[in-house]
Amino acid sequence: MKKIVSVVGVLAALGLAACDKTEVAKAGDTVVINFAGFLDGVQFPGGTAENFPLELGSGQFVPGFEDQVIGMAEGEERDINITFPEDYVPELAGKSVVFKVTLVDVVEK
Repeated sequence: MKKIVSVVGVLAALGLAACDKTEVAKAGDTVVINFAGFLDGVQFPGGTAENFPLELGSGQFVPGFEDQVIGMAEGEERDINITFPEDYVPELAGKSVVFKVTLVDVVEK
């Protein structure tokens, strides 16, 4: 009887460990992120959002942004460095900025 209880205990522990697995963002996943954009250390208008749903690979954000979200884990914070395209809004065109991003959730495709 002790062997059966031990086996059940080990299997239960393995099952619980699998449930605690942190999700990592992959191309095609939809992620929920919080972000704030900074130019020369100053937060710029229109560059901030909370609980923003983003499908990775959709091209919805400036080139390079989504690529740097791939591989983030739920709860992870990361600085994403990008340079805006030359044909972007004049205040940001061609400028290098830092987005402070927190990955809130990963919704697998």
